[in-house]
Amino acid sequence: MTLPITERAPAKINLCLYLGPSRADGRHELVTLFDAVSLFDELEVTGAARDEVICDGVDGPNLVSDALGALRGAGWAAPPLRVTIKKTIPVAAGMGGGSADAAAMLRVAPRCAPVAPDTVRAIAAGLGADVPSQLAPGPWVGTGAGETLASAPVLQPYGVLVVPQPFPLSTADVYREADRMGLQRPATNLVSLRSQLAPVFDPMLVVNDLQPAALSLTPGIGDAMQAALSAGADQAIVCGSGPTVIGLFWGADGVTRAREAAAELRGPHPSAVAAEPVRGGDRAAAANE
Repeated sequence: MTLPITERAPAKINLCLYLGPSRADGRHELVTLFDAVSLFDELEVTGAARDEVICDGVDGPNLVSDALGALRGAGWAAPPLRVTIKKTIPVAAGMGGGSADAAAMLRVAPRCAPVAPDTVRAIAAGLGADVPSQLAPGPWVGTGAGETLASAPVLQPYGVLVVPQPFPLSTADVYREADRMGLQRPATNLVSLRSQLAPVFDPMLVVNDLQPAALSLTPGIGDAMQAALSAGADQAIVCGSGPTVIGLFWGADGVTRAREAAAELRGPHPSAVAAEPVRGGDRAAAANE
């Protein structure tokens, strides 16, 4: 093992998220199409006197700490480590930043000490429904609560406009609001939609069933959606449980158009950025750096 190790953690988006019935464990059945995009947190792993996770500006529990604890519990024998997280992915924003960081730590783990791939996958599933898809960043179809993965359909080229909001939104609150609003689809409808995702993804299937709940809790998100459409996005949706808004720009020129839109919106939305899909943790060309 050679330290330090630096690992990037890309954000995730949900190109579609279909919400089904609630389960006995409190989660909901889902069908979702994840993708990873070029907005990155960065983990630096170094030696330490004891395991610790440092993430400036983020208070409370950290999934990287949970990942380390689960690895230790599984007998992972790496020396004590300090993990310093440099955040770029917005916090509590529906882009899976905490899950991305945990998945990045799990990718690093075998470089620090032996650990079986099945153990890593089991730990990822135990940490949260978004973590398994981010062990190998890229497109995946998620079912169950999102943790059961299958190969993704073919995707057209596209670019992404990311419009973060100046406030967090609790995933649990959004799901509770979705329940209150009765947004769940019947299980048979989920099966039908799952079959429509393959072999080629049709952008007409871009739907986020959690979006009405996020808008109910924070109506101002609608202004950001309209801004993305006015800046040329082909579609604008709430990302995951929100509150981040993404604009989708389909086609070979999608990344260029997303960059132009981000530049246009940086007056009213200073945090707006362009991004593009990443494969295997990296993009083919830089979008914002």
